[in-house]
Amino acid sequence: MVFKFQINKDVEFNHDDDLLKKADQYRPKLLTNKISAKRLVELTDDPSKLENTGIKEVGDIEQLAQLKMTRNDHVIIDFGQHCVGKFAIHIEHVGSPMDAPVAFKVKFAEMPNEFRYDSQDYDGWLSKSWIQEEVIHLDRLPAELELPRRYSFRYVELSVIDTSPKWFAVFSKPTATIQSAVSSTNLRKPDFKDDKLNAIYQVGINTLQDCMQDVFEDGPKRDRRLWLGDLRLQALANYASFDNTALVKRCLYLFGAMTAKDGRISANVFTNQPYVPDDTFMYDYSLFFISTLADLEKHEKDEEVLTDLYPIAKKQWEYTRRFIGDNGEVVPDQQYVTFVDWSNDFDKTTAGQAITIYVLRQLIALAKMINDPELAKYEQELEKLKNFATDNQFDPQTGLFVSGKKREVNIASQVWMVLAHVMDDETNHQIMTKTVNKLFPVRGIATPYMYHHIDQALFEAEMKDEAIKLMKEYWGKMVDLGADTFWEAFEPENPAYSPYDSPIENSFCHAWSCTPIWLLSKYMSD
Repeated sequence: MVFKFQINKDVEFNHDDDLLKKADQYRPKLLTNKISAKRLVELTDDPSKLENTGIKEVGDIEQLAQLKMTRNDHVIIDFGQHCVGKFAIHIEHVGSPMDAPVAFKVKFAEMPNEFRYDSQDYDGWLSKSWIQEEVIHLDRLPAELELPRRYSFRYVELSVIDTSPKWFAVFSKPTATIQSAVSSTNLRKPDFKDDKLNAIYQVGINTLQDCMQDVFEDGPKRDRRLWLGDLRLQALANYASFDNTALVKRCLYLFGAMTAKDGRISANVFTNQPYVPDDTFMYDYSLFFISTLADLEKHEKDEEVLTDLYPIAKKQWEYTRRFIGDNGEVVPDQQYVTFVDWSNDFDKTTAGQAITIYVLRQLIALAKMINDPELAKYEQELEKLKNFATDNQFDPQTGLFVSGKKREVNIASQVWMVLAHVMDDETNHQIMTKTVNKLFPVRGIATPYMYHHIDQALFEAEMKDEAIKLMKEYWGKMVDLGADTFWEAFEPENPAYSPYDSPIENSFCHAWSCTPIWLLSKYMSD
């Protein structure tokens, strides 16, 4: 399971100032709240938790001020909840006069297992600069230390590098000023009459809230970017909970304002600097601009947004046509990858065909809203795409879809064809029944992103019991392993899996994992 960095230096981008101004009109005023740490803890061996790493309380937070710390002393602070924000702490010295600076390391962790890893040992392909730790030198104490960077954490480890033999460092009053675009204080939460589902829903809310910042971030620990694939799923979860449509509109305007000159929409944009689109493009992510716009208009019709952004969605489809043969076959392009999931161990051709059908249906819905004269043309293209799928990618002998030259049978093909409703409802039910019988338990799928689509396909195929079972086995397993927020990557058969060669780089609060909020609200509400 690998990811290849794209470097496309020759791509030229649009910068539509009018659309960027509209994006800024929807910029949220971040809500902040200052909270205090709750307790002191230490790591324990616990086979029920992630990587056998649990915690136990060793003192209340007031006891921190009683610890006289010097060379190689350390302590772990627990804030009792996942935090996105800035860390502050008071530091004094006791003993003789300060004859040397105090040097100490601050290490932040979303999950306890992160403390098992030494950043010096990390040699993965992702930049180690994302590792959340700082080395601090202070020449004078007492001091009120507020670190300038934002972190994503629940736990903070303070490790004294050295003081002096003549005196000790004393830490006290650790606080976090946490931030989000939304508050869950008065959020009405459904009761599913099932403790596990209620817990999954709550952790989903925690995840979504902490990823709703200046934009819908993919993860507050790392990247901190606006990714289109994540946005589509976050927006759906948001409609079912916080219902902050303004933030969705802001994100759509950002993507719409900075398309490539050829019509492509970047997979992600940077917003922590003057707005910059990344030179990374993915076939399915670019198409999901159409989906996200259609989902918004379905949820809350906004004529201005539709008028502004429909031409951009339409241009994206015009670019997509070059990958569709006259017979309706979607021909993959090595340079315009179809993501589907982190894993590259399965063929994605048929999933790409289904995603194209799925998105074209939504473009047609938008075309009807705006009375696009090309509507009939879109409908003809849809029939070609569907006919190729049913005539060439569906195997009537097995009753399943096949993918690629080797006619591979994989979960992604079945799931996306069901979501695209290429077949009738009865056949979709049969496809997912065979999928469960032949391709479960799921193996080799690394992300909650793909698990979301598997679960949704089960719901769509009227297999509620199987969908709930999978949700409990997957998202529920994360809860059992100690998740406060849902993770970027998780393989139940290999809980320590990391796409970056070390869990120290894993994002344990990640946007695309929050979707049980939407799944439960859509398919389980009375």
